[in-house]
Amino acid sequence: MLPVTGNILEQDFKVVQMPSKTFRLDMEKKRVIGTVDGLEAVRQTVFCILNTERFDWLIYSWNYGVELKDLFGKSTGLAKARIKKRIKEALQQDDRIQSVDGFSFEGNGKVLHVRFTVHTTLGEIVVEKEVNI
Repeated sequence: MLPVTGNILEQDFKVVQMPSKTFRLDMEKKRVIGTVDGLEAVRQTVFCILNTERFDWLIYSWNYGVELKDLFGKSTGLAKARIKKRIKEALQQDDRIQSVDGFSFEGNGKVLHVRFTVHTTLGEIVVEKEVNI
């Protein structure tokens, strides 16, 4: 039997934004070099989300990562539309990210170079990603 408690009211607790402090990753040397907080931590989170294929890694929630590998072999027009939608959905899982817009695409054969702006609670980040189609 579960204990019965009274109704919890909004005034009974205080919502506090936790700091986004995390380990700073050195991607070239593949090691941790200290810690990072604020906008730089969000930038690193965006990098990690965009470089993790969704549903491929059991360690991550199904809400983490982006679905891009199934776009291989698709037409450029279809790929552009899906890339835009999937990047927005993937990044907006993080509550520090408010919106994603300003998408621009440059095609080079079977590689699309995508550039977009991520609006966060701490500022804006311009991000670039290459996608094989």
